[in-house]
Amino acid sequence: MLKQRIVTALIIAPLAIAAIFFLSLQNFAAALMVVMAIGAWEWGPLMGFDSNRRRAAFAFALMVVISTLWLFLPPDQLWTLTGQLNPIAMYVLYASAAWWSLCLIMIFGYPKYSAFWTSHRSIRGLFGIITLAPTWLAFLILRSNEYMLSEFHGTYLILFLFAFVWSADIGAYFAGKRFGKHKLMPKVSPGKTIEGFVGGVIAAAIVAIIAGVIYNWSSEQITLAIGLGLVISTVSVVGDLTESMLKRQAGVKDSGSILPGHGGILDRIDSLTATAPIFALFFVLFGW
Repeated sequence: MLKQRIVTALIIAPLAIAAIFFLSLQNFAAALMVVMAIGAWEWGPLMGFDSNRRRAAFAFALMVVISTLWLFLPPDQLWTLTGQLNPIAMYVLYASAAWWSLCLIMIFGYPKYSAFWTSHRSIRGLFGIITLAPTWLAFLILRSNEYMLSEFHGTYLILFLFAFVWSADIGAYFAGKRFGKHKLMPKVSPGKTIEGFVGGVIAAAIVAIIAGVIYNWSSEQITLAIGLGLVISTVSVVGDLTESMLKRQAGVKDSGSILPGHGGILDRIDSLTATAPIFALFFVLFGW
């Protein structure tokens, strides 16, 4: 399993990075919408859909939502010339932050307070929309930042996000394997441990420190980066646990099988669906 995960990651990671660097804003937005649509297709079983027609309909619904965002928030007009984010985009980020805060409450209360969302497919469908659509917008917000001044400025922001998420994932995996004894949320995800969580947080903090040294950041910038690393590594776990909770309730092991060793697209991006909007919100509020 680990070998498959590594091989798949070695193929997917360069493709993702190449897309971020070399696709135009419009093409990047289109490619990202396709990824989100696949995620919506895989969300179907979490809603109890057992037919491809219903899953396709939900994926189409998500694409309509994203297309609407695209219409009112064109990627090249997300930021003003003075560096201010479009207010509508800001509201979407705030709404996403509120959603993930609710997810945290749902995780801690699972399964005691799950009846209100498990009994209605429409609610679980809404969960999918507010998980995936803001993720699409968050990546465009980061990628388009200062695009006219520096074409790759936003690219480095996304790579920094990836570094946080991947390091937290790797740190949690190996710390959990080596030291894991105490379950983090056994009712939601029996495999996750407190030791693994701490390992992921430490790994993200180390990445922040290393980046600060390499780029000669001030002590204030390094402190901010460490704080961001702690936030992102924690939110990453929330995204992972949220999908685990929904899959457990639906009786689904993996969201798909398109990525050997990882499951489906949704299994691979569950952390990013939570961290991308929070990272973008943090960046807008506190700068860099």
